[in-house]
Amino acid sequence: MTALLAGLSTVDVVQRVAEFPAPGEKVQSGSVDVAAGGPAANAAVTVAALGGRAVLHTVLGAHPLAGLARADLESCGVTVVDAAPDHPGPPALSNVVVRERDGERTVVSRNAAEVGPISAPPEPPEDTRVVLVDGHHPELALHAARWARARGVPVVLDAGSWKPVLDELLPLVDLAACSAHFRAPEPDLHARGVPTVLVSAGPEPVRWSTKDGSGAVGVPRVAARDTLGAGDVWHGALAFGVTLLALPELIGFANEVAAERVRHAGPRSWLTAVSAKGRGIG
Repeated sequence: MTALLAGLSTVDVVQRVAEFPAPGEKVQSGSVDVAAGGPAANAAVTVAALGGRAVLHTVLGAHPLAGLARADLESCGVTVVDAAPDHPGPPALSNVVVRERDGERTVVSRNAAEVGPISAPPEPPEDTRVVLVDGHHPELALHAARWARARGVPVVLDAGSWKPVLDELLPLVDLAACSAHFRAPEPDLHARGVPTVLVSAGPEPVRWSTKDGSGAVGVPRVAARDTLGAGDVWHGALAFGVTLLALPELIGFANEVAAERVRHAGPRSWLTAVSAKGRGIG
């Protein structure tokens, strides 16, 4: 199964601490990791870990830091297609602090604000069976979603926050997976043409709705060691399973994968544990 994931890649610098520092305070971290991050990139890593072919359309550019993200993604089995390989500035960067006792994290990030228009978005692979977009690079999202709609390929939206491109993108979306903090201007997503809407809220049940009904699916209770990227992993699992499972089983599968991610400390320590879950439905 080939999945196209179009959107943001970052370089994440992740440090683990006993407690978050107060303003003006300095603390020593227990560990440091540097890895690729971002919604589409983390979803791509998840698809690859589950056994799918993950093709990531993103912007990294020519800055030396971009090589760190590219190498990490490729080591995880992701095929990276850079839509602006000559972009001279640094890639999007996130500084992350994770608290040891409960896996909670704080993030300071600079996303894709400095990247100019992408004049020629890359073409999706012809064997693509699902498209996931996060809206961070509007040209990439719209091109991928239009391509998918023309071919009857399902489009999954990672809806973390409202972005102007969503006015144009939402009618092309089959499944919108929203965070509890997502707020859309009126009308609601169903009225904007989205058939299936999911809303996640951390450890609370995931709510779903379609034109035919609605419900909620519980989230496994686990001892969280690291919540960084858990939502992105959830979206990646949805993309992997959307052509294989129906609601509400699809949500249950994604919940299990995200729960496995938070059991493990570090940006890549969960990959082996997750791979078995993909074999169970693939």
